[in-house]
Amino acid sequence: MYADMVFLDGRVVTVDAEFSVVSALAVTGGTISAVGGREDVEPLIGPDTRVVDLRGATLLPGINDSHLHGCAFGMSTPPLSVDLSHPAVSSLADVAEAVREAVGTLPDGQWITGHGWDTGYLAECVADPSRQPSRHDLDAVSPDRPVVLYSFSGHATWVNSKALELIGVDRHTVAPPGGAIVADEAGEPTGLLHEGAQALIQNALPPLSRQERTEAIRSTLATLARLGVTSYTEPGLGPGGDGIMRGALGAETLDVYRGLLADGELTARLGVLLLPTGMTSTAEEFARALAGLGDVGDADPRRLAIHGIKIFADGIVPNKTSWMHEPYVGGGCGSLCVGGDTDAERVAEIETMIRHAHAAGHQLGVHVTGDRASDTVADAFAAAAAEHPRADARHYIIHGDFLTAHSMKVLAAHDFGVNMNPTIKWTVADMEEEFVGAGRAAYAWPYRDAIDAGVRVASGSDAPVTHPDWRQGVATMVLRESKAAGRVSGPEQRIGLAEAIRTYTIAAAWQDFADDWKGSLEPGKVADLCVLDGDLLAADPHDIPEMPVVLTVVDGRVVHDTLQN
Repeated sequence: MYADMVFLDGRVVTVDAEFSVVSALAVTGGTISAVGGREDVEPLIGPDTRVVDLRGATLLPGINDSHLHGCAFGMSTPPLSVDLSHPAVSSLADVAEAVREAVGTLPDGQWITGHGWDTGYLAECVADPSRQPSRHDLDAVSPDRPVVLYSFSGHATWVNSKALELIGVDRHTVAPPGGAIVADEAGEPTGLLHEGAQALIQNALPPLSRQERTEAIRSTLATLARLGVTSYTEPGLGPGGDGIMRGALGAETLDVYRGLLADGELTARLGVLLLPTGMTSTAEEFARALAGLGDVGDADPRRLAIHGIKIFADGIVPNKTSWMHEPYVGGGCGSLCVGGDTDAERVAEIETMIRHAHAAGHQLGVHVTGDRASDTVADAFAAAAAEHPRADARHYIIHGDFLTAHSMKVLAAHDFGVNMNPTIKWTVADMEEEFVGAGRAAYAWPYRDAIDAGVRVASGSDAPVTHPDWRQGVATMVLRESKAAGRVSGPEQRIGLAEAIRTYTIAAAWQDFADDWKGSLEPGKVADLCVLDGDLLAADPHDIPEMPVVLTVVDGRVVHDTLQN
C-alpha cells in the first residue's frame, strides 16, 4: 500500500525510548507506516503520495498541551473579549483606555468583559505594590455600563461600581467560603474579587450561549492548529464550572465539543477532566455531585475522552491563597480552599474527596500550588491507593509550583505525575519574589528535581492564563529566564531540550492513558505531526519561540499548512 504522505531529508525527532533522530517518515491511512532513512520510505511513494522535502526542518510528534481551557481561551481573546494581557496593556491607564474604547463600540446593555490583566505588568502596581486595581479606575470611563475584567490567572476578577451594584455586593456582603471581597480602609469593596468570591459576579452574568461556546472553541482550535498542537486536556468541565467565566467550564461546553466532533470540526484530540464542584466545596457536596455525573457519552475515545475528575485544593501565590509551609512575605500561609474551619478539618475534607474519586475508578487531577498543599495531596493519593488498590490510576498534581522532595518521593513511588506550567513560570518569575522571597521564587516549578526523582512530568499552558505556545515553554524549561526582565530564575532547575520536548509529547500522552498509540513517531502510532521550520536540536534556545510551525497533521489530516511543497 502506498503512503499518503512521505517526509524526506529532515530532522525527524521520534521521541522514542532512545530519543532517536532519523531523516524520513511515511504516513498511511492516518497511521505512521515507516520511520527511518530515505531507503525505508521511498518504496511507499506512489502516484498520489504527497512527498514533503523537509530540507532540514524538524518533524516532531504533535504537541500535546496537557492543561488548556479551550472554551475559556477562545472567550478570552478578541473579538470575544477585550485583550488586557501584556504587552497589549502596560498600565492601569491603558486598561481604562481599552475599556473606554469598548464602551464606544459594544451595543447598549452588553456587559464589557476583558481578560489577561496582571499586576506584575501594570506600571502603577509595579511602582507601588500596595496600589491594586480598583473600581474607581473603571468608573471614570464606564460609570453606567457594568465592567468585568478577569485576571490572567483566573483567580481574581476586577469590576466597576456598576457591576457591584447589579450583583448586590456592598460593605455588608459576606464572601463565600474560600473567597475574598477585597475592601479598602473604609470597609468598602474595591472591586476586586478573589477565588470563590468570583462566583458572585459569574452568577449575575448571562450564561454563554451555545453559539458563543462554539465560536470560542473554533477560535481556539484554529490557534492550536497554527501552533502544532494536536491534543489538549480541558482540565475541568462540568457542573462545578457553571460559575466560572460565564460557564465556559460548565457541562454544556462538553456537549458543544461532542457536536463539533460529530460535525468533523474538532481538529485536535481532546481529553477532559470532569469538574463536579467548583473552587470551594465540602466532601459531602463533592460526593453527591460525583454520583450525579452520569453517562459520559459514546464519542471516539481517541478523539474525545473523559479521563477523570478535577478538584481544587488551594489557590495561587499572587493572591496568597496557596497553602504554604512557611509564611508569605508579610505574613500568612494561605489554606486549602475546601470546606472546614481549621486546617485539620480541611485536610480531612480533601482526603475524603480524593478517596471518593479514587474508589470510584477515576483519574484525579488536583489543582495544587503551595508546598504544604502538595504534601497533603500526594499523601492523600497514596492513602487512597493503599485503601483501594487499583492498577494504573495515573493521578497527578496540577501546577505543582512548589512541589517538595517529599511530594516527589510519594508521587514517584506510586507512578503518579505532575503537570507543570513553564509559560506561567516565564510570566511570573519576576513578580513572585515579593510574595515568597527570592529563594522560593527561583525554585518554583522544579522541573529538574521532579524528573530526577522519577516523577512523570507533563507540561501545559493553562491557557487563557498564558498563550498556548509550547515553543516558549520549551525555551523556558531550558533557560529558566523570565519574561519581564530576562533574569535567570532557578538555574539549577533547568532541564535539557530532549527532556523538555518529552513533557509536551510522550509524557503528556501518558497522562492521557495514550502513550501506547500517540506521543512519539513510531510505526503503528497515529499520524499526529508538527513540522517546525529549522533545526530545533541545533537552535539557540532563545530563538525557539520564533521558529515557525509550518505544518500540523492530526490523524493523517492536514489542519495547518504553510509549506511550499
